[in-house]
Amino acid sequence: MAIRVVLVDDQVLVRTGFRMILDETEGIEVVGEAGDGAAAVEVSARTRPDVVLMDVRMPGVDGITATERIRALSPAPRVIILTTFDLDDYLFAGLRAGASGFLLKDTLADDLIAAVRVVASGEAVTAPTATRRLIAHYVAAPAAGPARADHRLDPLTAREREVLTLIARGLSNAEIAESLRVSEGTVKTHIGRILAKLGLRDRIQAVILGYECGLVTP
Repeated sequence: MAIRVVLVDDQVLVRTGFRMILDETEGIEVVGEAGDGAAAVEVSARTRPDVVLMDVRMPGVDGITATERIRALSPAPRVIILTTFDLDDYLFAGLRAGASGFLLKDTLADDLIAAVRVVASGEAVTAPTATRRLIAHYVAAPAAGPARADHRLDPLTAREREVLTLIARGLSNAEIAESLRVSEGTVKTHIGRILAKLGLRDRIQAVILGYECGLVTP
């Protein structure tokens, strides 16, 4: 089945450009557009997309608030934040709101298509260098020394903590499997347990928590 996408941006030309790229791509279907956050929530609830491409700076309801509301839908679409700058003050808030990553508006067509497919599959959206750099920029590093004791990590086994550390470093499932010499299926099982135990929505929140707890430092 085709990946269903909703485009959200207050600039019609931006939406038109993305639609032209995605409409010509096999396996991807644009099912709706919106020019502000409120309309984005309505369109997403009505069309049930797999992925929403979301601008952050819009009049009325902004992209951050819209992302929170869209991620609360059931089933919850995945959200990719769109921005003009690669270190925008709004982006970290967007990731916290449940977005799966971000793209620059001038991204290449192939990169846009790849991002939509990766996010739709639920795979490693934290792998791109830009996303890791963004997180490192906004999450305060520990003062010094090894990872600090953090009770939020208490439910994890030693192996799960090790997997969380590798997730926070931006490794994909395949890279984690190779590093630990286990199967990708085993990695997916560990990740599922980590997210469940820590009450996290997805990998991006796991990355943020890894930085906050000092498992990885910027």
